[in-house]
Amino acid sequence: MIAALRGTLIQKIPGSAVVEAGGVGYETLISLATYEALPELGQEARLLVQTIVREDTITLYGFAEAEEKQLFLLLIGVSGIGPKLALAVLGGLGAAGLRAAVMNRDLARLTAAPGVGKKTAERICMELAEKVGDLGVAGIGVAAAGQGRAAAPAAPSPQADAASALVNLGYSEQQAWQALRAIEKDESAATWPVEEWLRHALRRLSAR
Repeated sequence: MIAALRGTLIQKIPGSAVVEAGGVGYETLISLATYEALPELGQEARLLVQTIVREDTITLYGFAEAEEKQLFLLLIGVSGIGPKLALAVLGGLGAAGLRAAVMNRDLARLTAAPGVGKKTAERICMELAEKVGDLGVAGIGVAAAGQGRAAAPAAPSPQADAASALVNLGYSEQQAWQALRAIEKDESAATWPVEEWLRHALRRLSAR
């Protein structure tokens, strides 16, 4: 699974960017915030990446900062929110704006994001209120040549890795995150490695 890209930026438009690394051009779907953070064409760029595998497609989602990727993963765990809507929300509000809106239960601000209705905004607040406050903000993931080395990207959480593994096994993102949220109530879950999260989630999913 591709988790990061570093190479020459050869194309960028609002919504997507292509980074050439090792002679291969990788297209990633991006938010408006990440688009604005990209360097000029021909310069070196680094993107944090979330790889999502469907039955017939493999899609890369790129992020300029670790916080944006973390929020993306949280958003796609909310019922009714897919990757494209998650990017639209991040593009409309920005990482800091989304965190503030969720923590303050600012439904008006959330529904101002494209594609978000009142019920969806309420679900976002209900499911993410505690989680967004616990996010550890890491350094920038995009770097242009000549601007210094970017901070190392934050390590993905065991839950996020388990969710990606479940999607790779054919479960939907919604099924994966519902199972993971159900078992995170276990007091010992905070110390589990990804393999333990995956084992418990598979046991729960197979019991349905």
